[in-house]
Amino acid sequence: MTSEFAIAVHAMVVLQHRKVVVSSETLAENVCTNPTRVRKVLSKLKKAGLVETKEGVDGGYTLAADGHQVTLCMIADILEVSFVSATWKSGNPDMKCMICSGMGALLDELYEDLDQGCRAQLRLITIADLEDRIFEY
Repeated sequence: MTSEFAIAVHAMVVLQHRKVVVSSETLAENVCTNPTRVRKVLSKLKKAGLVETKEGVDGGYTLAADGHQVTLCMIADILEVSFVSATWKSGNPDMKCMICSGMGALLDELYEDLDQGCRAQLRLITIADLEDRIFEY
């Protein structure tokens, strides 16, 4: 998983809460990153219809979707985030040993199941839910 997911979710909660146009500089300060990274991530959310942009001196981002309907899984899907994966595989599928030749595919299946479990949980959480949790105390 990359930081894009955290940047997107954080920025979306800010937009949900403020309900006004927010500049990439202001979002970046709140997220604790740089405006270029914010613009890169939010451009993907804009393309998917979750945020809108306003050009000019007073430009920035606003929510284009209802924060009560935007799930964390939707954001993950837009950003093509994988929560559980491995870049290295043990074993060798060409070896005669069944453990050596089968373990890589078996672990890939396990990682996919874990990733889908994460996504199932994230389908239950909306941007508005996170905003509510922050301000419930």
